[in-house]
Amino acid sequence: MQSASTTHVRVVFELQQDDDGWPPVGSERLWAIPMGPGRARLDNIPFFARGVACGDVVRIETDAGGVVWVKEVVEFSGNCTIRVVPDDNGDLEGDLKTVLSLFAPLGIEGEGLEQFGLVALNIPPTADLAGAKQLLSEGQDGWWDYEEGCITEDWRALDLS
Repeated sequence: MQSASTTHVRVVFELQQDDDGWPPVGSERLWAIPMGPGRARLDNIPFFARGVACGDVVRIETDAGGVVWVKEVVEFSGNCTIRVVPDDNGDLEGDLKTVLSLFAPLGIEGEGLEQFGLVALNIPPTADLAGAKQLLSEGQDGWWDYEEGCITEDWRALDLS
């Protein structure tokens, strides 16, 4: 992610809660780089918006109040978004930094959100996808739960058996 500057705009995703009350917010704001009229490229990892990843190009519309709303993805980046919630009572004791450090050697970056005990991972197509998927699976045994927020066909095709 680049640092936000005058080349960036805040775009807003309207979110729908599932039956379990997730996500815990009604909207999410992400930084994006304008790509011409009505389009922007996402420039940070979504914590809550589903079906999108850092680098995706989205169609945007600005309302009368100046809020820039995301309407749809028009070009996928090839990145995956995976959300990890470390178990407070597990081996990692809910430590977000440890989660990030475990994935870094695989070519994966992420961000932690302490308020919700959540790590959002950006998994580019150049990362060790099989290693990442294996680590996520193994980590479910006492380390964390995870959600596939946005995945690619390459990710789906990986067979860990």
